[in-house]
Amino acid sequence: MSRKLFGTDGIRGTANTEPMTAETALKAAMAAALQFRRGDHRHTVVIAKDTRLSGYMLEPALTAGFISMGMDVILVGPLPTPAVAMLTRSMRADLGVMLSASHNPYHDNGIKLFGPDGYKLSDEIERGMEARMAQPFAVDLVNPRDLGRAQRMEDASGRYIEVVKSSFPRGLRLDGMKIVLDCAHGAAYKVAPRVLYELGAEVVTLFNQPNGFNINDKCGATAPAAMRAAVLEHQADIGIALDGDADRLILADENGSQIDGDQIMALIGASWAESGRLRGGGVVATVMSNMGMELYLKGLGLSLARTAVGDRYVVEHMREHGFNVGGEQSGHVVLSDFATTGDGLLAALQVLACIRKAGRPASEVLRVFQPLPQLLKNVRYEAGGGVQPLEDVQVKAAIAEGEARLAERGRVLIRKSGTEPLIRVMAEGEDEGLVKHVVDDICAAVQSAAAKVAAE
Repeated sequence: MSRKLFGTDGIRGTANTEPMTAETALKAAMAAALQFRRGDHRHTVVIAKDTRLSGYMLEPALTAGFISMGMDVILVGPLPTPAVAMLTRSMRADLGVMLSASHNPYHDNGIKLFGPDGYKLSDEIERGMEARMAQPFAVDLVNPRDLGRAQRMEDASGRYIEVVKSSFPRGLRLDGMKIVLDCAHGAAYKVAPRVLYELGAEVVTLFNQPNGFNINDKCGATAPAAMRAAVLEHQADIGIALDGDADRLILADENGSQIDGDQIMALIGASWAESGRLRGGGVVATVMSNMGMELYLKGLGLSLARTAVGDRYVVEHMREHGFNVGGEQSGHVVLSDFATTGDGLLAALQVLACIRKAGRPASEVLRVFQPLPQLLKNVRYEAGGGVQPLEDVQVKAAIAEGEARLAERGRVLIRKSGTEPLIRVMAEGEDEGLVKHVVDDICAAVQSAAAKVAAE
């Protein structure tokens, strides 16, 4: 059975329309409870959210679903996604849930689920849950005396702050360092500034006044221009931009130049290899990561293992093959010595540790390899009606021609978004002009195919 509700990162969509309705959230909770309700102990689920208005609708729906199945619910309020994974495991909960659409605008929301081990659920489990959601639940409801209970946990943020701080090397401090921090009006708006402040930094905090509507609005990891400008304005040593649920980050050096996830992974991987901490003989990234990183790691005697797009697939490969550094170019960085999922704040601290140890400016530390020219464009199409632009003959021909033109000097990667009706067209190679021509030609073919289907 293929998945229709679950994408690359849980269930996601526009709030109060399917599948992001209270009804679907209720059913998802009930199906998840059935999946993870084992034994006679009091079953527990941890639920967190980011700062979207729709969280107030979805949180009680999830709570009702779990309680109806006999699970106790611990509500922790706005916290980063990695905090949910950490709390689920440390509290020996049976399940963790994060309400967030990550870097998407406020009108979207999503349901991310974590198992008792703190890892995101497998495709197989999600397929089973989706099938169960299509069936009646009446026979599975518990007796009135066995209903679950809900309570709010007041010290959840403090627990997460201490775990994150403990990842910073002993003996190091951030005293004398000025850091611009963009919280994206998101889930880390309280905890992230606190962590950096308590480690000694002078923190210039941006976008930490959420109102339910402004999450990721011209701010955060997907829109770091304001953060970069603030670095220059305040003459800061470094800038950090988190996204709405703080599982990814983008950096800026003291000159305001942007630093992406590839550079961050390469820096941490090389640093950990030098200190003997790196496991797996290299780094795990997705097919989107720049070839320049692959060449850099190869020069150090390290490998770059590639997976499908999605941090869950990176984590699966890391677990299966024994790696402890992985992530995505977009800024998801997974450091499995400390966390089971991407954590922007944890990754930032490891970068800051590298800068402190080097005793040099961020601009000299953070650019560890020269990226090959790479271009990514998104082509939006009207979803529904069986529209499949990548099945079009002209699109296939354009892709084949692009691959032939780049030959051994680059590569083409075309994929359908798992969360939106988008075709992502990416190419990279030594010749920047050729890369642009290849991407533009494929995008034009995709647009033509989508328009042709829409007119039929």
